[in-house]
Amino acid sequence: MHEGWPYKRMGYYQRKVEPHRIRRFRCNHCGVTFSSQTFATTYWLKRPDILPKLLTKAVACMANRQIAEDLKVSSTCIDLQLNHLGRHCLLWHAEMVKDLKPPKNLVIDGFESFELSQYHPFHFHLAVDKDTSFFLWFVDSELRRKGRMTPEQRVRREEKELLLGRPDPQAVRKDMEELMGVVTADAKEITIYSDAHKVYPIAMRALPVKILHVVTSSKDHRDYNNHMFEINLLDLMIRHCSGNHKRETIGYSKRRQAASMKLMIFLVWRNYLRFRRVRKCTETPAMMVGLCHHRLTLEDVMARRIFVGKVELVGRWREYYWGEVWTRGLKVNRRHDLKLAM
Repeated sequence: MHEGWPYKRMGYYQRKVEPHRIRRFRCNHCGVTFSSQTFATTYWLKRPDILPKLLTKAVACMANRQIAEDLKVSSTCIDLQLNHLGRHCLLWHAEMVKDLKPPKNLVIDGFESFELSQYHPFHFHLAVDKDTSFFLWFVDSELRRKGRMTPEQRVRREEKELLLGRPDPQAVRKDMEELMGVVTADAKEITIYSDAHKVYPIAMRALPVKILHVVTSSKDHRDYNNHMFEINLLDLMIRHCSGNHKRETIGYSKRRQAASMKLMIFLVWRNYLRFRRVRKCTETPAMMVGLCHHRLTLEDVMARRIFVGKVELVGRWREYYWGEVWTRGLKVNRRHDLKLAM
């Protein structure tokens, strides 16, 4: 609550979990009642003790059911709280980077995974600051299954496409254009490093910024001297830290929306809570771009509730927050429309 805000105390109420006693207030300006819990990240949660533990578990390569068994709760509880935490991380990062200057050297690439089954692949398009390893932004693109398939698999793909429709063949271009448009906003000139994907130069033509495009072959040796090192390292870390993106796993993502929320949690952990390098490094990527002066902790990230009306969300990230990214193979895709829970 801000200093100078006219309010008065209205007693307290009891709850089953700690802290058991919650102070209540009334606003003298509009007459609405509220409590100290209204401004907490655990607002509207029956198990507020779980949320602070989820951030590190979500990036520890644990599947949702493993987390549920470890915390002795249902898997549905973990699913809902991961979405809750993902929305908080989305708003938190968007608020942190609202005044961030565009990078001088940007690395972009696509990270491939799948949802529900291998008949529903998708790309996460990632953007990283080459000089600081700061994970700036991401969007996703729904894809059509490709590659080697048996005749039975091709028939199965055709059946699914007749029933559910085919993904937009221009999705990669459109989404990459949106990604680079957000990251390069307010920039006059920028150097973008990428692989030899044919769609990237087409997407860059629509940007009102002078671009130097440096192409690196995917066949080049992937060491520290490779121009794509930062994005290759990020891909490796995502697969290492997220069980749903392993090459062979039964913990794969069932919904693209849920995969986006888990990647949002990873983004905050990578940028603000983890040092840029494991050895001989004392700065996080966020420190290197000037967003903070020290390595942040879980308490810093979870210190306060962020209201969606106070943060400007653009493009796909608005869809992520409101749960509007749908999975074709599911009959039910619920939108986030709770009035009280964030």
